[in-house]
Amino acid sequence: MIARFSVVALRRDRDYRIWSQAEMPHLEDCLGILRRVIAKGDLAAVPLAERAINEYLAATLQKARKSGLRLIQLDVLEQRNAVLGAQRNVADAVNDYIEKKLRGE
Repeated sequence: MIARFSVVALRRDRDYRIWSQAEMPHLEDCLGILRRVIAKGDLAAVPLAERAINEYLAATLQKARKSGLRLIQLDVLEQRNAVLGAQRNVADAVNDYIEKKLRGE
């Protein structure tokens, strides 16, 4: 049972990487920047995260933006759930910005 779950998880991860690289340019760059900003835990770095998100959106086709933002948000939420204190506050601020973008603001 566990082996089957692992294969499914690996297949989903592999499919995600193939899909993200082919359909969503700059996704990995954006995720990398967001992870570093959250790890740093400095609210002054949030504008860098916002700029990374905006650059990702500018480089992505309209039809792929919302799904890409949701993938980014999932990663940010995973980071948020794994940290405490200042890092969590930064992750919350980044997530709030993503929510605003998803609402079209």
